[in-house]
Amino acid sequence: MEREKIENCHEKEIAEHVSENESQTDAWAFDFKSRGTDSVAHDAADVSAGPGCDKDAEEYNMRHPKRGVALILNHQEFADVAPRRGSSRDCENLCAELEKLGFETRVHQDLTYIALSAVLTETALEDHSTADCIMVIAMTHGDSGYLHSRDTVYHTQELWLHFTGDMCPTLVGKPKIFFIQACRGTMVDSGVSVDVTDSYTTSYVLPTQADILIAYSTVDGTDGYYSWRNPRSGSWFIQALCHELQTHGRTRDLLTLLTFVCRRVAIDYQSTVPGDENMDRKKQIPVITSMLTRLVYFGQNQRV
Repeated sequence: MEREKIENCHEKEIAEHVSENESQTDAWAFDFKSRGTDSVAHDAADVSAGPGCDKDAEEYNMRHPKRGVALILNHQEFADVAPRRGSSRDCENLCAELEKLGFETRVHQDLTYIALSAVLTETALEDHSTADCIMVIAMTHGDSGYLHSRDTVYHTQELWLHFTGDMCPTLVGKPKIFFIQACRGTMVDSGVSVDVTDSYTTSYVLPTQADILIAYSTVDGTDGYYSWRNPRSGSWFIQALCHELQTHGRTRDLLTLLTFVCRRVAIDYQSTVPGDENMDRKKQIPVITSMLTRLVYFGQNQRV
């Protein structure tokens, strides 16, 4: 049986005048007007040779002249739902850490769906031949399979379908990294106690959706889970991500780094919602979906 339509989702947003020390979620009820992903058409196309990696390489080539673009889609204000207080802090922290790693950060605030789609399309059409990778970060309200723009909702997969190998030839064989800070449903996790005592001569064909990594701030499922955010210090997932990037961004491979992001969120954070026992003292665990075929190391900002 298919999941009930999104408009039947029951959402709980913490009261508008909640203390800044209390936790909020990145979920919000919305009416979804059916929209397919026809705007991201996939015609049959030959895979570009592109300056990716040698077929037998265990690590991605991360020594191009440029690190690459980091698109930050920060949604704090919305047309019909409550604002996401604390997201500006996430945005500032992300820019600081990603720029240290050599990324060209591009911040877009509170885009409408049409504007957001245009930004993704235009970025995918750019020439990324001299870049190591691309990164897209979306911070917004959401539910299972959907994210909020300023004025409506869209399918989560629209973030990355623009950058698959058949749509963006200059990123073939390169990491395409997506971080999503948003709720994926309305469930809460009470937790359980733990008692502690550039170019190559060899050609080959890749799947169009290879080399993509998507890290979600929380778990999906039949009902999906809340993703928590502090109005003063930002969301748990982005806080943990920035900490790991700052501490180990140049030494650990990306999947290892994200594993420690998961650990940090799981252990170090717990919701504070006094007066609502159903939302107080709750936990969260991020999810990593990887189609990477090699290790990603950001290393030093050295270029050949």
